[in-house]
Amino acid sequence: SVNIVAFGNERDGFSEDNQQPSLIWSYLGRSALISQIDSSLSASHVGNPVFTEYQACVFGNVRLVVYDCPVWDIFDSDWYTSCRLIGGADIIVIKYSVNDKTSFQELKDSYVPMVKKALNHCSVPVIISAIGARKNGVPCTCPLCTLDRRSCVTTSEGVQLAKELGATYLELHTLNDFYIQKYFGGVLEYFMIQSLNQKSSEKMKKRKKTQKCHRVQPPQLEQPEKMPILKGEASHYNADLHNLLCCCQCADVAFYPEDLSTAVEAHKIILCSVSHLFMLLFGVKSPSDAHDASVVQLAQSLFVVEAGDPFSSSLRGVPPCVPPVRVVVKDSVFCSCLPDILHFIYSGAFQWERLEEDIRKKLKDPDKTEHVLEKVKCILKTPGKLNTVKDCKSHQIKRLYNTSLRLFFNTPVLADVIFKIQGATVPAHRAVLVARCEVMAAMFNGSYLEANSILVPVYGVSKDTFLSFLEYLYTDSCCPASILQAMSLLICAEMYQVMRLQNICELYIITQLQSMPSRELASTSLSIVSLLKKAKFHNSDCLSTWLLHFIATNYLIFSQKPEFQELSVEERNFVEMHRWPSNLYLKQLADYRNYIHSQKCHCTVM
Repeated sequence: SVNIVAFGNERDGFSEDNQQPSLIWSYLGRSALISQIDSSLSASHVGNPVFTEYQACVFGNVRLVVYDCPVWDIFDSDWYTSCRLIGGADIIVIKYSVNDKTSFQELKDSYVPMVKKALNHCSVPVIISAIGARKNGVPCTCPLCTLDRRSCVTTSEGVQLAKELGATYLELHTLNDFYIQKYFGGVLEYFMIQSLNQKSSEKMKKRKKTQKCHRVQPPQLEQPEKMPILKGEASHYNADLHNLLCCCQCADVAFYPEDLSTAVEAHKIILCSVSHLFMLLFGVKSPSDAHDASVVQLAQSLFVVEAGDPFSSSLRGVPPCVPPVRVVVKDSVFCSCLPDILHFIYSGAFQWERLEEDIRKKLKDPDKTEHVLEKVKCILKTPGKLNTVKDCKSHQIKRLYNTSLRLFFNTPVLADVIFKIQGATVPAHRAVLVARCEVMAAMFNGSYLEANSILVPVYGVSKDTFLSFLEYLYTDSCCPASILQAMSLLICAEMYQVMRLQNICELYIITQLQSMPSRELASTSLSIVSLLKKAKFHNSDCLSTWLLHFIATNYLIFSQKPEFQELSVEERNFVEMHRWPSNLYLKQLADYRNYIHSQKCHCTVM
């Protein structure tokens, strides 16, 4: 069916021809497409019918319902009815006489906003019909005269009104066969066909949706269970080296004032990693290697190493029982601030403002404070480069250990222990080992054989793995070349109880496996089950749990591999319980495929 709602009066309010048929009735009576016309009047409003309802057939068997409302009062008297009419309309027709300017102005100002509100952005086609031939009379210019009501509504005014409503504008100079059937009727029938096509399309969509709801749907594959999240452990590198100063383990240098009353112990490896001056002082570099004479002069004027002490040269081959080398500090003011300076160096040499504050509180003398700070700057500066105050600001000083200690990694310089592994030797420094590894701290400071030995054998790990382990201790960084190397390093880290390194290796393995495509995972020779066994054996609970979930999530790949049979009964039960896709889904999928390919599945088109 098609519902048309027509508003407005096409007759001139001052016309004497009130028996002239309306636009809607004229179209219904003259159109060859209309048949079986029936009309009825609605309840009256102030003696006039509010609207006339016409029912007819169009295009043969399509029901046509037309509501013709000649007066606009329906919007004022019965807003609900007017909204109901517009809401149910497929086409809206607005009529006015071109010779009744007052009625047109009232329509434009009062009723068009109401129509737009009732439409509420609905895409209902609107036809605006300007009816009548304009009368060429000159309206009266008297402001109190009502004769100006006979002034004409121009075409531009009608077009502007149509733009406001997004409507189609028609001018019907007379209600003859041409204007009624060909002009108005052609536009109206076009919109009727559009409305029928739209309804047919919506009906087809609804039918397809209903058919789709009744059709057997494929099973829904749920997402696999979320993998356990493994969080990284924060670095405690600077804290480890600072604790080394506090506990004074493996100290190999002691600073004294000139009266030898007190001693401040430290470690050559830490001091030399920060300062070229200490390299000169402890024989790591010779004065000829220094490119800055001021550094050499400061070392000679500020410190004196006791003559004949074996520590004034390299420590290579020196037994660990030798007492620390004695260094006399000639500057008493600097010596009094030496504990604060050492804390600054051992904390990473980046908290310059804190060092300034500590020395200022201790000395309470600006000149002495400046004197000590200048010497610290000279100690820390790089030879050959300018040393300015801004170079010592905290935000511009690098953390020195993880870069400078790398210079002493796997070198005999200042080394006081040698590891023997797979027939090769690896030099190291007890201070770094004790600070970074609790197992080695117990080994070198307890009643173990290694405490008084220079040569320490290492078993159970390869040389490359042990070198990677030592590199982490010196630099706080770790870059495994493969998953297998990461697992070997994890085993070494578990052996020496370095938990953060173990955590880094776990994260590396997980990241590498997660980034591996399914095709590569199916063809790789890497045994995930073997990784799982090693992770469990070496107490890597987080990694072993993650690997079990990884096997369960990639069940279809791993269940085809021979290594799958190596899983224990408990592990197999876990994998079967958490497998993806599940057994239930695979059964539902098989049933659905059988249904699709069976004779029960009929073609919906035929």
